[in-house]
Amino acid sequence: MRGRGDILHGRPALVIGFGKLGSSIARLLHAKGVQVTIFDIDPVRRTQALSQGFNIARDREAALLGAGLVLCATGAVSLRGEDFAHLRNGTYIATVTSSEDELDLAGLPDVYTRTQVGDHVTRYQTTGHYFYLANGGNAVNFIHGASVGPFIFLVQAEVLAAIRMLTRGDLAPGIHEVPAADRAAIAATWLNYFNR
Repeated sequence: MRGRGDILHGRPALVIGFGKLGSSIARLLHAKGVQVTIFDIDPVRRTQALSQGFNIARDREAALLGAGLVLCATGAVSLRGEDFAHLRNGTYIATVTSSEDELDLAGLPDVYTRTQVGDHVTRYQTTGHYFYLANGGNAVNFIHGASVGPFIFLVQAEVLAAIRMLTRGDLAPGIHEVPAADRAAIAATWLNYFNR
């Protein structure tokens, strides 16, 4: 957006999904003076968002129409082909996962022409309607070379610890977490190796 001369401040944003990524995005946008509305199908997450001071969308189509920036963070399809017609002109769409996860671009009517208008911005336009898609619908958080770096090893180690728990075969059906002691040991090992 910055490369095109557009700014975030004063542009209403809709964050679809209020999980770990969506809630972080919402807080970051709010800190930059952006009016943030949340849409999530989970009533617990909607309650959490409301308790943190965010607007909650009661009507998804109206929320799409009112947003100048739509950020998709569900890990599931956030926008289907028919949803794009509800976007107001000039809206930017971005995801933090991938286009396959968040956007049904194949369902977008063929009447839209696509024009590359920036390094990572595509304009979708048809008679009387247009919007912008960031990074082809793929995660915008990696556009400028961002990466998780060695922190990914923390995640991988916890996955291995969880696999170890599962292979023991003594877990009752349900949701389980890696024990705090195991997480502490993983963190200590990681710090010992990467914080020299």
